[in-house]
Amino acid sequence: MQPRNMSMSGVVDLAAVKAAQEAKAKAEQARAQSAREGGAGAISPADLVIDVDEAGFERDVLQRSAEVPVVIDFWAEWCEPCKQLSPVLERLAVEYNGRFLLAKVDVDANQMLMQQFGIQGIPAVFAVVAGQALPLFQGAAGEAQIRQTLDQLVQVGEQRFGLTGLTVDPEADPGGAPQPAERPAGPHDGLLEAAVQALDSGDLSGAVQAYKNVLNEDPGNEEAKLGLAQAELLQRVQGVDPQQVRRDAADKPADVQAQIAAADLDLVGGHVEDAFGRLIETVQRMVGDDRDTVRMRLLELFEVVGPDDPRVIAARRALARALF
Repeated sequence: MQPRNMSMSGVVDLAAVKAAQEAKAKAEQARAQSAREGGAGAISPADLVIDVDEAGFERDVLQRSAEVPVVIDFWAEWCEPCKQLSPVLERLAVEYNGRFLLAKVDVDANQMLMQQFGIQGIPAVFAVVAGQALPLFQGAAGEAQIRQTLDQLVQVGEQRFGLTGLTVDPEADPGGAPQPAERPAGPHDGLLEAAVQALDSGDLSGAVQAYKNVLNEDPGNEEAKLGLAQAELLQRVQGVDPQQVRRDAADKPADVQAQIAAADLDLVGGHVEDAFGRLIETVQRMVGDDRDTVRMRLLELFEVVGPDDPRVIAARRALARALF
């Protein structure tokens, strides 16, 4: 099965924004279907580590990723670094107690999967969350780095897709089917669903208002903050002439609005560093209210990409240097 959407939800081109929203909706539908069918019993700790092949990839990875983040360990018997990394991942899968599932793929027996994921060397570790595949790290990694990466993965699964993990029972028989942990309905689920539906139908104004409705009642709602930032970005670039925007930016380097408009286009096109760099350079040139206007737009774009993205972290440091 061809892996899909090889990017974190922080990618902000139009297709990726819609893909992230669709992935969340599919995850919710999968959980609802499981509940209607009565679900299944808790799994044992031994079931948190599974062997996966090409024939079972759709069932064991893509479908399961609607319930829990699935970490994929690409390994081979002859790979010495794999022999050091794999036991650490297996131990952490048990320690994290159902917050992620570890799928082990022998690359010698599954060459097609290795090619589809674009793997150049092993060990290589990927994850699939709600049907979206993303690279985690390649080569040897220290346990502290692995834990940090897994923590971020679990956080993305919970906050973006509501994946709260599997129920693990030490007394359960190995080989039992997984049961998603119960996720109580949130007080704003209806409003958030309305926002997703508005985005799917192209009603950006409706999506913006729906996310604002959530934030009016719950100002700290991270899902609504991210959704609002994305929807407002898409609304700003809707209907603009990209060529004219870029001409204006090139001809008027001191025009704050021209530079902001070009940065919006950069971000929607996936050129994240270009967007951040353009606004940081503009901050350096500006003073007073103009400088603050650019800074505020840059902070909004940080929200779109996500605070944990390394490009945002680097740009925050660069912005601090530009300001101080």
